[in-house]
Amino acid sequence: ATLLEALIGILIFSIGILALVGMQALAIKHMSDAKYRSDAAFFANEIIGQMWVNRGSLGSYAYAGSGTPPAAIDSWVTSIQNALPGAAANRPTITVAGTTVTVIVRWQLPGGADVHRHITMAYING
Repeated sequence: ATLLEALIGILIFSIGILALVGMQALAIKHMSDAKYRSDAAFFANEIIGQMWVNRGSLGSYAYAGSGTPPAAIDSWVTSIQNALPGAAANRPTITVAGTTVTVIVRWQLPGGADVHRHITMAYING
């Protein structure tokens, strides 16, 4: 009876340790996802800041996500592709409609099927 009680205690302890390891793996996954979301928001705000500075030529920033990016955003697109996983296959887009600018940054986690995106809209007057 004492041996059976010890084995049950070890089993309960082992299940607890496995649960802790699973929680740690999930926490790391969510932390990396939060980092990528933060990076995407930074990149979107960065290009909007450049557009504010260069308000006179907003049309030169428009990019549909295919082909060669315009010269104004070429280095920005390259930095996104280097920083976010799967961004080379899911390029960012910039839509300019008058003074309304929509920036969409996309990425895909390794081994994941979902394409994540961060959308930022700004009104640039002047």
